[in-house]
Amino acid sequence: MRILYLDCFSGISGDMTLGALVDAGADRAYIEEELTKIKLEPYILEWKRVIKRGISALKLDVILDPLHPPKHHRHYSEIVQVIQTAGFNERVTALSLAIFEKIGIAEAKIHGIPVEKVHFHEVGAIDSIVDIVGVALAIDSLQIERIFASPVPLGSGTIHIDHGTYPVPAPATLEMMRGLPIASTNYSLEMTTPTGAGIISGIVDEFSKSFPPMIVDTIGYGAGTRDLPNQPNVLRVVVGKVDPFIGKWQVSHEHLAHEHGHTHSHDDHHHHEHSHTHSHHPGAANQGAHQ
Repeated sequence: MRILYLDCFSGISGDMTLGALVDAGADRAYIEEELTKIKLEPYILEWKRVIKRGISALKLDVILDPLHPPKHHRHYSEIVQVIQTAGFNERVTALSLAIFEKIGIAEAKIHGIPVEKVHFHEVGAIDSIVDIVGVALAIDSLQIERIFASPVPLGSGTIHIDHGTYPVPAPATLEMMRGLPIASTNYSLEMTTPTGAGIISGIVDEFSKSFPPMIVDTIGYGAGTRDLPNQPNVLRVVVGKVDPFIGKWQVSHEHLAHEHGHTHSHDDHHHHEHSHTHSHHPGAANQGAHQ
């Protein structure tokens, strides 16, 4: 079974998640191509490699077209319709709607209105929609069957949003984390955004303080916007598999024997290693091209 672990030691946001999943081998071309099915205002996805406190991470920015200013106020029902009619596959549609539903219900409760009437402000903007659907596409691309996450630090202090100055975590973020494990932090800033909380509450199957038992396949780091003084502001994602015989997992070190015995030519040696890699890592064959 293919699993994903979200290691949220510096919190989580939509762009951090999408950047980390692509860094871990999600098919960027597939994600970008599918996202063109969302017929809203134009944008460009900008991917760049940044260093966060010594860790190389992928930073995603959604660049808006200055000639087409974003529509900041979208009803929840409008976003649902856009996703349902875009023509994504069943899994991508279900994952995207699960995340938006958590955000919609939380916002409705905070504002005391029916969910259909919820106006998304920040989360209704095109960049948040792209982040959320992009994450669903990335999970689909990686063929993830079960999602795990660490407890999530939310942050503290205040944040300035459309409604004014709000406490951190934002009320909708905190509402979505009810019943889920949060972690303490010393930082007086927003570490988990409403989109990040929507991802955690909408699609995570299980929480684990440490890594679940797994065979690690690929690892990705997605960068946040800010720099933290004492730790890298990145989300780490780990993709791998749960093997029923994990207690008996064997590793072949035949390459060591080859180097001493010289029984194979150099080419044979590499061919053997290459096929060995694929036999132990299903799905790895298509990873290299997309990193």
